[in-house]
Amino acid sequence: MVGVWRDELTATDAEGVPVLWDHHGGIPGAFPYTNLVYVDFDGVKYQQTNVTIAGRDLHERSFTATVRDGVLIFDRLGPEAPEHRGVSGGPGLVWFVATNLGDPGLQRYAEPDLIRIDGDRRWRDTVLWRNGALARLLHVEGTRVSVSTTELHPLDPRPGGTAVHGQRSVTTNYQSQPQTDTASGSEFQEVQL
Repeated sequence: MVGVWRDELTATDAEGVPVLWDHHGGIPGAFPYTNLVYVDFDGVKYQQTNVTIAGRDLHERSFTATVRDGVLIFDRLGPEAPEHRGVSGGPGLVWFVATNLGDPGLQRYAEPDLIRIDGDRRWRDTVLWRNGALARLLHVEGTRVSVSTTELHPLDPRPGGTAVHGQRSVTTNYQSQPQTDTASGSEFQEVQL
């Protein structure tokens, strides 16, 4: 997974109808759209930063995780967020899922990911539940555009000199009373932790 990926994202609703505007995700916006995804992993520390490059306004989201007792555990995604982990599905397959389905925050927001990698191609499929109901399905097709994450990729619209990985993103989606950024409608916020 390490490298820079150009991902094309599409979505359908629960009936399989293409979604042109997503009201349910952490960042509302149009479909389809394109991200650059930077992934670093040294065997212990995992970092991922998604940067929107087409189809939506520029936005950056960063996630971090650490291997503990042989398990990739993600830093909590925000207030009342459950623990998430990486789970192997066999060669070329990884799941990012909640550790415990009994967590109350998952009744408000749940979005498990299945990622499949074959050389420089990858696919990611996500099912999103909001308030206990199936909201949409996300499909991503990606191509690795670089194996190096030491500097911004030429497709990255962020200003030169910007760090590849930003501050870890935090969402209020899991909270019983989420706080929404009224300027953007986003339930994700950038915080220094």
